[in-house]
Amino acid sequence: MSASAAGAERHIPVLRDEVIAALTPTDGETHVDGTFGAGGYTRAILAAGANVIAFDRDPDAIVAGRALEAASDGRLALVGERFSRLDAVLAERGVEAVDGVTLDIGVSSMQLDQAERGFSFQSDGPLDMRMEREGASAADFVNEADEAEIADVIHALGEEPKARRIARAIVAARPIAGTGELAAIVRRATGWHPGQPKDPATRTFQAIRILVNRELGELEDGLAAAERALKPGGRLAVVTFHSLEDRLVKRFFRARSGGEPAGSRHRPAVNDGPDPSFEAVAKPVRPSEAEIARNPRARSATLRSARRTAAIPFSTVALRNPGRGA
Repeated sequence: MSASAAGAERHIPVLRDEVIAALTPTDGETHVDGTFGAGGYTRAILAAGANVIAFDRDPDAIVAGRALEAASDGRLALVGERFSRLDAVLAERGVEAVDGVTLDIGVSSMQLDQAERGFSFQSDGPLDMRMEREGASAADFVNEADEAEIADVIHALGEEPKARRIARAIVAARPIAGTGELAAIVRRATGWHPGQPKDPATRTFQAIRILVNRELGELEDGLAAAERALKPGGRLAVVTFHSLEDRLVKRFFRARSGGEPAGSRHRPAVNDGPDPSFEAVAKPVRPSEAEIARNPRARSATLRSARRTAAIPFSTVALRNPGRGA
């Protein structure tokens, strides 16, 4: 068995049964898996009888998935693209609309487990973190950005209260080449030692990874792309792993479903915006204790899902009515 195949077997898709329940794929439908990874959700959707167009910006994931694609009898198409472009790519392929879209946000287990990719400090490796293996790396950022920018990124994207102290230590230690080196710098700067709660390097690595891969911008664009691609009645399911992502998805569904805060007698609500593009917004779903025991990486996961209405996409309304936000 190849290393990639073994990795796919070990990979446990988070909240898989709950995602499939939200998507309810059936025979003949077409679904988009926006984050193919090791193909966990795709396999489950195929097993339910639906066809899948699967996206992944990581070329390693696409290469590893070719065997599954070849064995699918034409029911799976792999696309090496960012999910933020899913509607444009579907249009290029002559697909007008799809029945479901699923997005599993953030870094995959396979990326974390490969030290040479530089996503994790559990094993020392080059300070890379690029999902697409091109463009500026994490090493470029920590070695070239000024102290204030590093502090702002770690504070905003890692929600790290000691960001300025960490940034000062990073600049003083440059050049920095490896993940183990950066993690050690963060630990010293924060006064952490083994045995204490959560390793502070986790927040710094999260922040730099999100920046390098433009993850929050990609999520915003991907949600809007899914809104444009889904047919009436289509389902959107999104799994997030930290509060920044989850808040963004929560705000998206609230705005798109007409769930913005109501007005008061002092400030009445103005209901002249576009019709809701989503309905049946489900309550957030989190993994069971049993799933967390099987897969500790599932601990912070949250699933949010909703069903598309027949209303035109908010982004289309914004283009037609400049000056009115979506």
